[in-house]
Parts: sequence; structure tokens; C-alpha cells
Amino acid sequence: MEFGLFVQGYVPESRRRTDPEAEHHALVEETEYVIQADRSGFKYVWASEHHFLDEYSHLSANDVFLGYLAHATERIHLGSGIFNPLPQVNHPVKVAEKVAMLDHLSGGRFEFGSGRGAGSHEILGFLPGVTDMNATKEIWEETIAEFPKMWLQDEYQGFTGKHWTLPPRKVLPKPYGAAHPAMWYAAGSPPSYAMAGKKGLGVLGFSIQKVSDMEWVLDSYKNAIKEAEPVGGFVNDNVMVTSTAICAETHAKAVEVALGGGLNYLQSLLFRYHDTFPRPEGIPQWPELLPEYTEEIIELLIAEELMICGDPDEVFRQCKRWEQAGADQLSFGLPIGIGYEDTMNTIKLIGEHVIPKIDTDPVHRTTRFRQTVTQ
Repeated sequence: MEFGLFVQGYVPESRRRTDPEAEHHALVEETEYVIQADRSGFKYVWASEHHFLDEYSHLSANDVFLGYLAHATERIHLGSGIFNPLPQVNHPVKVAEKVAMLDHLSGGRFEFGSGRGAGSHEILGFLPGVTDMNATKEIWEETIAEFPKMWLQDEYQGFTGKHWTLPPRKVLPKPYGAAHPAMWYAAGSPPSYAMAGKKGLGVLGFSIQKVSDMEWVLDSYKNAIKEAEPVGGFVNDNVMVTSTAICAETHAKAVEVALGGGLNYLQSLLFRYHDTFPRPEGIPQWPELLPEYTEEIIELLIAEELMICGDPDEVFRQCKRWEQAGADQLSFGLPIGIGYEDTMNTIKLIGEHVIPKIDTDPVHRTTRFRQTVTQ
């Protein structure tokens, strides 16, 4: 199992009250987390693209963010988590151009994750009047298979669809090297995993279930991808899952850090905006918040495998559970309201004590898939 980092530009009101430059500091700190993750042996970083989601995510122009990191890092793969290819948000040709350009600037380290938007607040900003949020699925389905054609055809044959059209044009630049970057789909509900598998896409798993509840979902993906009809130049047999992660020198210190992170507020914001996600029982409607986490709640979340938290040995065992469940990549959602020094400490400790014991392959999984195209 490989390891990644997920960043999103989290700028809660509590931080803004004490720091007039909170937004700037949050965005710059996240670049520093990624640079440290690169040094610490993490193989991937995923940068969100969200719009209008105050507090929850201020990382809207993730192509600019990743372009900076292409120069600031050496080994880590840089992923869009996501680029939104709906033509009402980003014209598909512009998305294809961004992907290829980042592939060049990173030396072949770019990963193309796509999706359909976070929920009604974001979707309705671009598609006002839509009453069914699933309407974006049809638009995405119409678009996703066109990207490999834009990259691989000398002159793209053009497209006439229900939602967008383009006459034949040369889409430039072409990706760097063989084939094109690995393609992924952001899945927020279990049925999306099998759908992605049938298309030969990797999954960016932003579902928030515990490990045991996700095992059958991962199995459904692995079964579907065996019969994949890939929309791209190769099958990306890959499931990334996400989890909160806090690692410290002792268990007690890790729990103390978690208690100071305002995790209940982040979770409340998640369900405020991601209203298309399955909603667990007992989640209050915004602006009502989940109760503040106590030490007992933190320990329960750890025991229920809903967060990774503890000393390096404990974190290693918790990560192994995800590997045993069938995850190909585990990405940690950072920052989550945790302070800069504690976040950097988590990255360093996991890089030193956890990753070398689990990820022993120096080559990225997606690099191997991409290389099969020329073999």
C-alpha cells in the first residue's frame, strides 16, 4: 500500500478570528506540508478543487497550486483531487491542456483525478436551476472518455454532444512521455466504486466509513475492474482511501493533539457542503454542530477505525488494517485544524516509522501502469 496526503485549504472561522492573514497562512502552510511529505517518502498529494465552500475549502485554483509544487518537489506525484471537467465549470479542452502542462512541469508526476463537485451549494453555483444533483453524472459521463483522445490524437477529432461541442483541433501540449497521466474518479458513495472500475479508472475514495464497512466496497471495485473497458490508454487498478491521521511520540500526546483540532467542526462543515454523500444517522443539520470531541470520543473513533491516531507503532497497525482491507493507497487529510508543528510532526513520524514498513516498492503504482503502454 502506498501513502498520500490530501490538502484542501481549510480556513475555519476560529483561525480567522485570531489571524487576519489566516487564509494566506493556511495555503502557504499546505505547500510546506507537501514539500515535507515529498522528503518523508509519501508518494502522492491530492489537492482539492472546490468553489464557494467558505471555511471548509479555499483551495479553488488547484492547478496553480500544483504548478508551484511541480517545481518545489522532486518525487511525489501531484494529483488533482479533483479537476472538475463539467463544461459549465471548466471547459474540457482547458482541463486537458492543464493536465498535459502539469505532466510536463512535473516530469511525468501528474495524476488526473476528476469528479462532479461537492454538493448542491457548489453545483448550483455553476448549474443554477438544476433540481437533481445527479444531473452532473450525465455531463461527466459524456466528457470523461474524450480526454485520452485529446491527448493521444495528433488532431483531436472533435466532439458534438448534448452539453458541449468542439470542432477538430490540435489540443496542445500533448502529455509528457508515454500514454497520458493515470485517470481517477472521486467517489463519494459506494456504487461509484464499481462504476469507476468498469471504466478502468482509479478511485479517489472520499467515503467516510470505517475499515470494516469499506471492505465490501473495495471488493466491488476489484471485481468490476477485472472486466474493465478502459476509457483511457490503460487500466488504473487503484483505490485510494482517506482518513484523518494524527501521529505523535506517545498515544497520550496524539489524543491531546486531536482534542485541540476542532474535529467536530470540520465534520460538521463536511456534511454542510457534501449533501450528496450518504449521511450517517445522528448528524445534525447545519448550523447545528456535532458535539465537541472528548477524550472518550477520540478513543472510540480510534477503536471503531474511523480515524488514525496514536504513537508510531499504533499508527502502523491502524494503517495495516487498510492494507489488509484491500486499499492500494491511504491518503491522510491534512491539515484538519491541527497546528503547524503538530501536523509537520505527524508527516515526519509517519514517513520515518510507518511508510518504510509498508510501502517497500520505490516505483509508483501508476508509473508501472503507464509504462505498460510502451512495453
